[in-house]
Amino acid sequence: MWGLILPLFALVQAAAAGMAATQLRSILARPQLTVMPCCYDGLTARLVEDAGFDLTFMTGFGVSAVHGLPDTGLISVEEMVRSASNIVSSLKRIPCIGDGDTGYGNEVNVQRTVQRYAQVGLAGIMLEDQVAPKRCGHTKGKQVVDRDEACRRIKAAVQARDAGADIVILARTDARALLGLDEAIERCRLFRELGADWTFLEAPESIEEMREYCSRVSGPKLANMLEGGKTPILPPKDLEAMGYTVAAYPLTLLSSATRAYQDALRLLKNGDDPEKLLVPFKEVQRVVGFDEYYRTLEGFGKE
Repeated sequence: MWGLILPLFALVQAAAAGMAATQLRSILARPQLTVMPCCYDGLTARLVEDAGFDLTFMTGFGVSAVHGLPDTGLISVEEMVRSASNIVSSLKRIPCIGDGDTGYGNEVNVQRTVQRYAQVGLAGIMLEDQVAPKRCGHTKGKQVVDRDEACRRIKAAVQARDAGADIVILARTDARALLGLDEAIERCRLFRELGADWTFLEAPESIEEMREYCSRVSGPKLANMLEGGKTPILPPKDLEAMGYTVAAYPLTLLSSATRAYQDALRLLKNGDDPEKLLVPFKEVQRVVGFDEYYRTLEGFGKE
């Protein structure tokens, strides 16, 4: 019996992943910019969807943070896959893109990472050209591989996609900080020629640089709106006018949650009541799924 059920389950997973990728491609084809808050676990993914957004992204910075680690390549591919599986399972309506870092090895590793991300239902994967172990793009210590190696990574990812891993390839470069804007733009252009669905030039340092990237690179483009980072924070309407397709907010939820945690803990430490910081218990129950759980039981005649 299990010999029949397990292949059927794999087919269902593959079909769901394909629908998510199709949904993401439709979003990228829109003329208007899409705002994309980033998540790092099932709860934050559900909150993004509950707030009415059309798209989210599993941030490696956030996943590392909830493991108690910095975003410095310490999280393994299988830890990321487990986090992705939890996130995708918590979503009902919107697609999620996964942070694939450097692909976790050589070109064969890149292809396996693409396949694993597609298998758990992620709509897209972001792959970058940093030297492993990677760093958060707005922190010190990062390095990038040479142009040929960067292109081989994207070529491997595209091959895996075209061989049946139905997933959208987001090609990222961190070359701006180390090799200059022209090299970063040229890498994005090459990534597109190799078949990447869209590009992400990390950490442009001025509005002029952002405009130049948008004017010189074809296809959909991602703007990274990291509060306190190197890139100017602009309103969505300005990003759309420049030519950006999606605006990511990678740390907005993590940063605001950290502030809320610190405030609540400070009140507790001082013997004060943190109730003024809290949402009602009934709302917490709704967000994590109690209401849906009880409705399901009621459908079976149980209370």
